[in-house]
Amino acid sequence: MGTTSQSEGGSQRSTRKLPLENVKILDFMWVLAGPGITRMLADYGATVIRIESVNRIDPTRTVGPFQNAQSGTENSGLWGNNNSGKYGITLDLSTAGARAIVMDLVRWADVVCEAFSPKAMRAWGFDYESLRHVKPDLIMLSTCLMGQSGPLSRFAGFGNLAAALCGFYNLVGWPDRPPSGPFSAYTDYIAPRFGACALMAALIHKKLTGEGQYIDQAQAESALHFLTLPIVDFSANHRDYHPAANRDLSHAPHGVYAAAGDDRWVAIACRSDRDWQALCVEIGRPQLATDVRFNTFAARQANCGELDRLIDNWTQTLDAHEIERRLQAHSVPAHVVQTASDLYEDPQLKHRRHFVEVPHAELGKTWVENSRFTLSHTPARVERAAPMLGEHNQYVLEQILGYNEGRIAELVEAGALG
Repeated sequence: MGTTSQSEGGSQRSTRKLPLENVKILDFMWVLAGPGITRMLADYGATVIRIESVNRIDPTRTVGPFQNAQSGTENSGLWGNNNSGKYGITLDLSTAGARAIVMDLVRWADVVCEAFSPKAMRAWGFDYESLRHVKPDLIMLSTCLMGQSGPLSRFAGFGNLAAALCGFYNLVGWPDRPPSGPFSAYTDYIAPRFGACALMAALIHKKLTGEGQYIDQAQAESALHFLTLPIVDFSANHRDYHPAANRDLSHAPHGVYAAAGDDRWVAIACRSDRDWQALCVEIGRPQLATDVRFNTFAARQANCGELDRLIDNWTQTLDAHEIERRLQAHSVPAHVVQTASDLYEDPQLKHRRHFVEVPHAELGKTWVENSRFTLSHTPARVERAAPMLGEHNQYVLEQILGYNEGRIAELVEAGALG
């Protein structure tokens, strides 16, 4: 039976055994989508060993925001957030010594994960068919943009390209302008959820049957689940969707409106006539509720330009948080468009400890996001920063693989740890 202990700030920290404490993962992941999967499992106790190379560092180590506004391979918040709680080892996979280390880690691992285009693991001899000869009950997950087979399987790219391939860019933007697309590498934030679920299912299957398996996850296909409506509508009705700015098929008004102050905005949506009538009263224009231009959903949709102008005239005179408070008091959906500083001070996120301070070997301390979900009996423990380059070389080789000092010295001399 577990216990709880008091943590900084007075919150209760569970000391129960975490559900994945016996799961061992060898992580060849890359950039965002792949590392996000293994980060989730590390939060719940899995031992994750992340393989890197000093000759070709992960691109997210070079992307901000940087702690203390100083760029550097150990300062990236993006890298730190996706790899917290993992162990890191640097290997030069062009050397025989490094490849031998990998094979020993495969024997140790329950799961091998990788996020390269199909040719990379095959070139090293680390594809599933090769590794299962070393570890017959191995679970392996390959997650890349388009999957391991098909005419586009070798198309290597990032989530912004996958979002374009899937059709998201065609739907986001304004009717009279070029597509703008969703912000950033959209599919990189969707695919990890599907990847983690697939891995958990494979682990349960292995527990029940003793069998390993290979998971081929196409990140683009994972994201297509979020385009169900336009895909089904086109399949059934040959209706094609196009950019519609902030307008919505089912809600009116629906948009983001300027508030008082510099670059301050508030999102407002009316789901029904009741919401619309409450909004009219709050903005001091109750007569608009019966105006023939706005008294039905169809009328509001037809006159949304004029409707947005009227609402904008009201919102520009008030603080965004005041607008949010007033409309939510009448059950009208509304929320401030939050800046980074708003999020950091958000009382809901603070209550759930969304941002966690963890110790860092070089920076002293850093901040990462907490687990994205909470298990009632075994909540996640996020206590270690992402690994520095080669930070755990000695620990992995000595404590996990059992190499002696002479063997490690030979590997260093041969350039395997690079």
